[in-house]
Amino acid sequence: MDINISNLPSDKIKLKEIIFELKREYEKRIFILEEEIQLLKHKLFGRRTEKLTEEDLKQGLLFDEAEMSAREEDIEEIKEDKIVVKSYKRRKPGRKPLPKGLPREEIIHDIPEEEKVCLCGADMVKIGEETSEKLKYVPAKVTVEKHIRPKYACKSCEGTSCEDKPAVKIAPVPLQIIPKSITTPSLLASILIGKFEYAIPFYRQEKWFMRQGIDISRADMSNWAIQVSSKAGPLVELLLEEVLEGPVFQMDETTVQVMKEPGKADTTKSYMWVMRGGPPGRPVLLYKYHRNRSGDVALSYLENYAGYVQTDGFKGYNKLEWNPKIIHVGDWAHVRRNFNEAVKGTKKAVSIHEALGIISRLFVIEKECREKYKDKEKFNNRRKELVKPVFKKLKRWLLKKSNELPPETLLGKAVNYTLTQWPKLIRYIENSYLTPDTNLVENAIRPFVVGRKNWLFSGSPRGAYASASLYSLIETAKANKLEPYKYLCYILTEIPFCKNKEDFKQLLPQYLEKNNYNSFIF
Repeated sequence: MDINISNLPSDKIKLKEIIFELKREYEKRIFILEEEIQLLKHKLFGRRTEKLTEEDLKQGLLFDEAEMSAREEDIEEIKEDKIVVKSYKRRKPGRKPLPKGLPREEIIHDIPEEEKVCLCGADMVKIGEETSEKLKYVPAKVTVEKHIRPKYACKSCEGTSCEDKPAVKIAPVPLQIIPKSITTPSLLASILIGKFEYAIPFYRQEKWFMRQGIDISRADMSNWAIQVSSKAGPLVELLLEEVLEGPVFQMDETTVQVMKEPGKADTTKSYMWVMRGGPPGRPVLLYKYHRNRSGDVALSYLENYAGYVQTDGFKGYNKLEWNPKIIHVGDWAHVRRNFNEAVKGTKKAVSIHEALGIISRLFVIEKECREKYKDKEKFNNRRKELVKPVFKKLKRWLLKKSNELPPETLLGKAVNYTLTQWPKLIRYIENSYLTPDTNLVENAIRPFVVGRKNWLFSGSPRGAYASASLYSLIETAKANKLEPYKYLCYILTEIPFCKNKEDFKQLLPQYLEKNNYNSFIF
């Protein structure tokens, strides 16, 4: 409220009204600032998990019980909806046994021969033994493959008998993923898994090789990664086709800093887009690097897609609705996150726990129904039956709070966000393959974010494109329950022999010929 002191009214009543209005505005501003300070403190020093504690659940249930007492019709709606707290099982003392598949080396600790004679003069007999197992670690070993190609020539005619053919015969150079280099599939797989699975930057791997007396620079490793991603390009293109085949598609994005981008400063942010889809039972995770976060980017990737697309509430995703074949679905995890932030930003979180208690029931229903009903139709019918009353109850709570809360407060923002997203949020019960949240695609972002903390940036757009391709192959392999190092060894051996699209398709994790893969020696 702007006030010109020179033009203040002389009327006392009007002056009081101005003072009261100022007081209300300042109190509101102070409340919002206190919320922000409390939230920042919690982010610095508090719990980071979004899971509700037992006390939080009790708070939510407390309100449920009060409301059920007051409203008889709600009892019928949610009588089947119960939160079951599993009993705690104490772990048995002692460590877990070591895996049986590991090779064993027996070391016998025996007493001297002279001590095996009893004082009575008789020889002592072995009556048993005590065993204990310890884990031995052998550091990674680097060996050299020396490829020898014998040459053959005729000493009688010295090759003059047939001028059309070479005088010297030699076996052709074996096909390699990177010709004329020192690399092997196992070396490349180890380096790529080191960076893209275990988040070990190339400069750290360079130091490890130096300690082995091997000169492999980080520049060499970067160039190899780019070349591998280029040779594996047809595989990534097939992943893009596959990810658009399923009934449900999830999408999210995160920032990445890329150097040497034309027309952009090195300090500006670019984005890694992550997509999860594919036919049921054959999941695909696809990473795509792009300069910006525009909704046009998401729309361009999904230009030919028809089905459900589940995202968070970022406004850019609203452009997906320009495609009439796309059904846009919301994300309850982000709703819950907003209410959790509201809890962290205030010391009086009683009413917020009521909302969190209701929202948590959606996830409980999801988990219990998926465990109990394996038939997709039965599962979805039962889920609808249980979830609709929860939707009704939460909507009533949100509408009530929206009329009571200033929209600038954390809780006001959480309430308004939920109401704005409501049509998309309730859509997940339409299809049995949909879940309340986008956690599956968010989990796929996590390996990239962990890596980004270590290697900080990509040195060029080519490097960012290569990273996206390699993350796509590794994470899709993991999603299809393949060991990523062995998978990379396998495809890096086979790619040079691929001649057409069908050959490449057989190397995708979801179409891999298991017999050939399992018998592969790496």
